[in-house]
Amino acid sequence: MDLAEVKRDIKRADLLQMYYYLRLTRALEDRISALYRQGRIVGGCYTSHGMEAIAVGYASALERDDVIAPFHRDMGAFLIRGITPGEVIAQYLGKRTGPTKGKDGNVHMGDLKRGIIGFVSHLADNLPVATGAALAFKMRGEARVVFTGTGDGGTSRGDFHEAMNFAAVRKLPVVIFCNNNQYAYSTPIRYQMAIRDVVERAKAYGMPGEIVDGNDVVAVYLASKRAIARARAGAGPTFLEFKTMRMHGHSEHDPAKYVPRELLEEWKQKDPILSAERLLTQLGYGDPAYFQEVGERVKKEIEAAVEFAEQSPLPEGPEALEGVFATEREVAP
Repeated sequence: MDLAEVKRDIKRADLLQMYYYLRLTRALEDRISALYRQGRIVGGCYTSHGMEAIAVGYASALERDDVIAPFHRDMGAFLIRGITPGEVIAQYLGKRTGPTKGKDGNVHMGDLKRGIIGFVSHLADNLPVATGAALAFKMRGEARVVFTGTGDGGTSRGDFHEAMNFAAVRKLPVVIFCNNNQYAYSTPIRYQMAIRDVVERAKAYGMPGEIVDGNDVVAVYLASKRAIARARAGAGPTFLEFKTMRMHGHSEHDPAKYVPRELLEEWKQKDPILSAERLLTQLGYGDPAYFQEVGERVKKEIEAAVEFAEQSPLPEGPEALEGVFATEREVAP
C-alpha cells in the first residue's frame, strides 16, 4: 500500500491505536491459552492468533452508535467496543464480574449497552440476528450500521444465505464478512466449496463483494470504512472476504496436525503484528523502542486483568436465574 495514501486516509493516532489493540489482543489470548493449559478454564478456548487484524481493523472503522454481532475469533472487536481484559478473563474463569456474570466460561458474551450482540457457538446464527437489527435501524430511520461475520465454514450454512438474501433484498445497513482462515475446524476450504473465493457467493444475491488481505490491519480498516459508508448512505450491504490463516487449532484442545507445517510457516511471515510494525517503521511512526514500550504497557495491563479476575467473586447460586429472560426492554444506545 502506498505510504502517502495511508498518511492521507488514516490519522497517525488511529494507526498507533490499532497497533496497540493488535498487541493487546495477542497478549490477552496468549494468557487465556496459558490459563486453559493450567486447568483454570473448564470451557473451550478459541483464539484469533494470527488473525487479529480483522477484528481490530473493522471495529476501528465503526462509529460509536454502530453495532457488532461478532463471532469467536473477534476478541479485538470486543476490546475496542469497551469490554476490558479483566472482564474477559473473569468471563473465562466464570466470575461474577464477567459480561455474563459467571453463566459461561467462554466467548459467549455480549453487551447491548456497548453495541455488542451476544455471540453463540452455532456459527452463522449471528447473521440473521444482525440483519434484524439492521432492519430495525432502517425502519427507525437511524443512520447506524451493523457489522457481522462468520468463518469460511459458516458460509456454507443456511442461515448465512438467508441473511445474505434478506439483507440484499431489503438493502439493509449491514456489512457481512467472512474470516476465511482456510479451515472449518479440520476441513480445508477446497472440500467445502467448488469456488476459489468465498466472495463469489455474494454475486448470487446481487451484493457487492471485495477480497481483503486479512493480515493487513490497514487494508481491513479501509475496506471496512468503504463498506460502512455505503451501508450508512442507504446503498445496502457489502460482503467482505478477509483472507487469513488460522495459526492455532480450532481451539486450544486441537493440535491441528491436519494442517501442513509448511503452510503455517508461509503464513507466519505474514503475521499481522509484524506487518503493522513494518508499516509504522516505514511511516516514521514507530521504532523498536516504541514497540517494546507498547509491549511493556500491554504486559502490565494483562497482569492487572488477571489479578482483577482472580480476586473477583464467583456468582451465588440464585444469580444463575438472573438475566436469563428479558424483564425489561433493552436496546443498544
